[in-house]
Order: sequence, then structure tokens, then C-alpha cells
Amino acid sequence: MSIFKLIKKENTARLGEVSTVHGVFKTPCFMNVGTSAAIKGGLSSFDLMNIKCQVELCNTYHLHVRPGDEVIRKMGGLHKFMVWDKPILTDSGGFQVFSLAKIRRIEEEGVYFSSHIDGRKIFMGPEQSMQIQSNLGSTIAMAFDECIENPSTRSYTEASCDRTVRWLERCLKEMQMLNSKEGTINPNQLLFGINQGSTFADIRKKNMKQIAELNCDGYAIGGLAVGETKEEMYEVIEHIEPFMPENKPRYLMGVGKPGNIIEAVYRGVDMFDCVMPSRNARHGHVNTWSGVRNLLNVKYETDSNPIDINCDCPVCKRYSRAYLRHLLKAKEGLAARLCVMHNLYFYNTLMEKIRDAISMATFDQFREQYVSILDERI
Repeated sequence: MSIFKLIKKENTARLGEVSTVHGVFKTPCFMNVGTSAAIKGGLSSFDLMNIKCQVELCNTYHLHVRPGDEVIRKMGGLHKFMVWDKPILTDSGGFQVFSLAKIRRIEEEGVYFSSHIDGRKIFMGPEQSMQIQSNLGSTIAMAFDECIENPSTRSYTEASCDRTVRWLERCLKEMQMLNSKEGTINPNQLLFGINQGSTFADIRKKNMKQIAELNCDGYAIGGLAVGETKEEMYEVIEHIEPFMPENKPRYLMGVGKPGNIIEAVYRGVDMFDCVMPSRNARHGHVNTWSGVRNLLNVKYETDSNPIDINCDCPVCKRYSRAYLRHLLKAKEGLAARLCVMHNLYFYNTLMEKIRDAISMATFDQFREQYVSILDERI
């Protein structure tokens, strides 16, 4: 039985909803990134409820390293630990293993590497990733895969994709066993497979066909937004979209800018995540419906307007550009909190407007109006 309900399509863009044990969320959606069970910038789970967040994303690797997934299991799972009762997706840790570990050794059984925090030796393979995510009790677990560099050689990409398929088969088997165990935090945990293949169209298609046959609860596109051009990213999505099961949610990992999201929705993607809105916000770069504003610019020193006159977020209702610029210049912690709150509200509202546009069959016009201006600097 599929967890995904396709409500309406406009060309390839999809309006849907995903039903989980922790509630239903509407798609297309943006998952707000709380890597270590917290949004960087000082937002709480309560704050997220007030800024339209539907799903939070946390990271398996970071929580395994600190405080430890066994600690979180003893505390009743991630939902109780961070006081969040809506869906949580946990990234498998694969990307962090390959991006943070200076020294790593990839074998068929998994990856040997050192913690980026204290240097201790860690082994992670499909079974270990599933066990950690089961301890966390997330709503959706991601399969453990190898995230290869772009560009990679064709021969390495083919071998890596073959291994990733074998790893997915092991993830599915382990997840089935863990969900059936007595005392499991979330016996209804879902598993998404991940498509890889660098920018090789034929390898991407082959890999997508292989993992689609394994009947995961959803499918992600991995290994993008890591150095390739946006045109290459869009081409990859177009190549594999026809082979992604229509009755399953589709997730583009680590993307991205508002324009990227609009273009990916146009090509049939349902779910997104990215650290960009919170990271940029902490440096004074805020999203508006006219483009990206740098609050550190001197022209905002005595500007009494809100960040965006067309925004009704809690920050824009109360604070001026001048005040936020002062907080940023003074390096006050409140600066990051308020700017992050605004940017995440903007992203969640962007997804809301996208859903409304698909519902009213006006998404093509929405795309034409906003795709080029939202990423431009004011």
C-alpha cells in the first residue's frame, strides 16, 4: 500500500499528500533542516509549528556521534527528545560519511572512517544505519548509499551504483526485521531508496529502474547539488522522472535555492531539504518575493521597513531592517534567530503557494513570474 496520494497534476508538477504514523503532510514540501535535532539559529520545535513547518529533517551520522542514538532511544525516540509530534525524516549518514571523513575506506560491508568530532573509529554499513535510525524512531529513514563526487569516472560510478543497490536490499531486509522487533520505537518506520549515477543519464536510468523494483516507500534523487551546473541537475531529473513510480513520493536531496525548487517541482519532484535558508540567514542574507536581500548593507541602517513588505511572518510583523542590521553587526544571537525564522517561513510559504498554484492549474504562470527573480540579489 502506497503512503502517497496524487491529488492533481499540472503537466509533470504534482500535488499530493503523504500519510505517515506521525500525520499527513502535503506535497510539494520543504523539510526544515534540524541536523542535530535543532534548527541552527535558535528555533525550537514550538517555533517551527508557528512558521508552517510540516516535516523536520535530522541527521543520522551527527546524532549517532552526539549524543548517541542509544541515548535518544532511552529517551523515547527523537520525537519525544526534541518535543516534535509531526513527521521527521532522518538522512542515512551516507553524505556526511563521504563529505566529513578525511580518511575513509569503502568495502562491500560498509564504510570505515573516523569521527570528525573526536577522531574515534566508526564503521557504518546498511545494517548499522538502519539500526541507528530505528533507535531514533524517525518517521522516514533513508537508505545507506554511497554519495560519489561529481565528476566521477564512468567505471567508478557504475561500480558504486551496483553497490548502492546491494546496500539498499540489505537496508530493506534490516528495516523489516527492526520494525517487527518488540520494543521498537517506531514499528511503522518508512524507508526511501536513493537514486545515484552522477551525471550519466543511462546509469541514472538503470539505477532508478533497479531500485523501483524493490518497492520502497518513496524514492530520492541523491548525488546532486554537489558541484554540477543547475542545467545538469535539471537534465538528470528529466532523465529519471519517467522511471520513478508515480504512486510514491519523490525527494530531491539537498536542494536548494527557491528557483531550483520551482524548476524541480516543474519536473515532478515532491520533497526538498537544504541548509541554505538557515545558513544564509545567519549571515544576514534573507529571502524576499523580490529576491535576496543582504541586511548588512549600509542602506538598511535607518530603514524602518520589514525584511519584505509582502511577508506576514512573525519577524516582518514586528521588526525593521534597521533593527535586524544592528543585531547582525553587534553579533547578537537574536539576529540569527529572527533571520532564520523569516527565511524558513518564506520557504514554507513558497511551498504553500506552489501547492495552491498546482491546485488552480496556474503553476506555469507562477513559475514564469518567480523562477528567475527569487534567487537574484536585490
